[in-house]
Amino acid sequence: MHVLTMHCMTPAVSVARVSNRGQTSVPAALRHRWGIDDGGDIAFLDLGDIAVVLPGGIEPARAELRRVLLAEGGYERGLAMIDDPDLADQ
Repeated sequence: MHVLTMHCMTPAVSVARVSNRGQTSVPAALRHRWGIDDGGDIAFLDLGDIAVVLPGGIEPARAELRRVLLAEGGYERGLAMIDDPDLADQ
């Protein structure tokens, strides 16, 4: 999992439609990037006017935030550890 802030990157945009039964599909490119091609958990973090999708569910996201924020050097060290080439220059 990667920790990032939206103001420092230009996010890719994917659009999905929700059916009248509340069902939707996660776009194939995102399923592949997140390693859930064969299925897996995602969580939705409701921020009021927007929602954030968390691949892997809420517990891995909480664990990653704890690891980054509580590690020696905290947030700055966590940013330096991002190994995603798409985010390296953001």
